[in-house]
Amino acid sequence: MISNRILSPVVYCFGLLFLISCASAPRTPNREVVSPETQIAQIESSRQVRAMNEKILMSTLASQRDPYRDYKIGPEDLLEINVFEVEKLNKTVRVSSQGNISLPLLGILRVKDLTAYELEKEIRDLLAEKYLQDPQVSVFIKEYRNQQISVIGAVEKPGVYEVKGQKTVLDMLAMAGGLSGYPKENAGPLLFLIRPPKLQDEAPGERKDNDDQNPKTFVIDLEQLLIEGDLSLNLPLIHGDVINIPFSGKIFVGGEVNRPGGFPLSGRKMTVRQAITLAGGLKTEARGSEAKLFRYSEKGPEKEVLSVDVYAIQKGEAEDLYLKENDILIVPKHGLKAFLTGFRDTVKGFFGFGISLATY
Repeated sequence: MISNRILSPVVYCFGLLFLISCASAPRTPNREVVSPETQIAQIESSRQVRAMNEKILMSTLASQRDPYRDYKIGPEDLLEINVFEVEKLNKTVRVSSQGNISLPLLGILRVKDLTAYELEKEIRDLLAEKYLQDPQVSVFIKEYRNQQISVIGAVEKPGVYEVKGQKTVLDMLAMAGGLSGYPKENAGPLLFLIRPPKLQDEAPGERKDNDDQNPKTFVIDLEQLLIEGDLSLNLPLIHGDVINIPFSGKIFVGGEVNRPGGFPLSGRKMTVRQAITLAGGLKTEARGSEAKLFRYSEKGPEKEVLSVDVYAIQKGEAEDLYLKENDILIVPKHGLKAFLTGFRDTVKGFFGFGISLATY
């Protein structure tokens, strides 16, 4: 009979080997269980993105407008100016960094932000006033300055694009390959056009507008632009513009917060107070008692505007609202009188904020 002293170490060794083999045995990976409702939502979202991309393609193919007709002249453009039957007035000139040109008889003219047609009319009127009877003037933009426009976020080919001539939102979406339509990476319903401050190149004595020294953001409803065909939202672009199309499943905080941007919900609940914390808290000049929450309807393109008192929420004196996907929370600057002047009622289309609302 085997003694217990011999058996105990043997049993211990076999037991230890068994535990080691169990620990080292490969485990089947945990697969994420996706509910049928989530799968249907992803399919519908992908279908909508495909429909929007078809609209982008068709709009660029069907457009018959001259892409340079509305182009605004800027520094470094090369202009060819001809006056019919007055050869000595014909001249090829490059626009200075201040946006000016020099012409015979007329001297220095400010041409920045004029179209070729507008410049033709101005030269014609000036010549007719003193020198010629019914002058015929033509302005041809011989060389366009290179412009940089960035497209980031939920597009197929994000990047910085070197473009020439007048471009619009639809033009840049087409160049970026359309909207992203991958599962869980579908483009959200909003497009953010972020416009940098105007450069400090005003003519001497020209009045500077403080609003021009701040970045601006335009929020465009992609469904209204691409599905409903509201071309008033197809805004013309300028050098330095950034187009940002956030992925779906985010909320946005902008205005007088320390870190404005987009923040993912990722299936979790988020309140106004938590969103303000993620955005780095309020700035000292913020008017938190007059914040506004822009919310998309779950059953259509309509939007509603909710008044939010952030200070009262932080003190526990008001309900801390739960945010929904694509909510936009804006905190205005202290001292502004009419924060909602440009987007009263249901805030249809797009709204121009005179503040930075970039998303990351």
